[in-house]
Amino acid sequence: MRILVIGSVNMDVVTRVDRVPAAGENVRGRDLATIPGGKGANQAVAAARLGAETALLGRVGDDEFGSRLRAELQAEGVSVESLSTVRHCASGVALIMVDAAGENTIVVTPGANSRLTPDDVDAARDLVAEADAVILQLEIPPETVARAIRLAREVGTRTVVDAGPPRRGPSQQGPCRPIDRAVFESTLLTPNEAEAASLLAIEPGEMDLEEMASELVARGPEAVVLKAGARGAVVAQGNGCERVPAFKIDPVDTTAAGDAFTAALAIEAVRGTDLVAAARIANAAGALASLTLGAQPSMPTAEEIARFIADQSQTG
Repeated sequence: MRILVIGSVNMDVVTRVDRVPAAGENVRGRDLATIPGGKGANQAVAAARLGAETALLGRVGDDEFGSRLRAELQAEGVSVESLSTVRHCASGVALIMVDAAGENTIVVTPGANSRLTPDDVDAARDLVAEADAVILQLEIPPETVARAIRLAREVGTRTVVDAGPPRRGPSQQGPCRPIDRAVFESTLLTPNEAEAASLLAIEPGEMDLEEMASELVARGPEAVVLKAGARGAVVAQGNGCERVPAFKIDPVDTTAAGDAFTAALAIEAVRGTDLVAAARIANAAGALASLTLGAQPSMPTAEEIARFIADQSQTG
């Protein structure tokens, strides 16, 4: 199985806090770590650990972070032949605070990720055509995401689009932008609740999860799997909606849970797994990723997911 991930590569600068500070307030962090991340790189590592032949199309800067990010991806078995280094440019960085409940607050500075262009996608046409699936996120320029989705359609490759992070605030009403229209052309769309609200230009809570998933799938994707954390996931297809329960855990860090979910879902979709069953496996991947601090270090293997599901079945 061949997976091509087109997306972001960041160095995560992570600190743990008891709670996120209010405006103008200082809180004490317990530690500080630099951990490879970025939604694209996370999903590439996750796909590789799940057994897929994985390549990453992206960009890093010509700095120390860029060298380390490239080396870490290579060590995970991800092909980095299409990971370009941008001269005189910093690598992407995410500043992450993880609170006592394992929830996170993130500020992303895109750096070299903002230099990934539609021309880079066109230059990788053969990679797109050879892939069983292309996985995308929204941490790279929107025109690049749109071109990748449409090129994949041209060559007959399925696309799995993680609609994070949201590209506009929920109160910004109005017609869809080009990136939104392209996202609706994906084969499989995997937003979380905030991202779904953003795509629909509604306020969070204005629709329930099933309503949002149904409305999204009506706009064009073959299927939508809406990620809802502790509330599980909602699978929407032409024949209706189904809720897939979450696994109960005590999270340590939820930073890359959605990335593990999306990668596992994409791989199961390529295998032809029923989408509801695939979402259960993806829920397990996301749960496991929440039990370890950091993004890429938390991505689970197929064996770990199978063991986790078996253990949960016995205790449930």
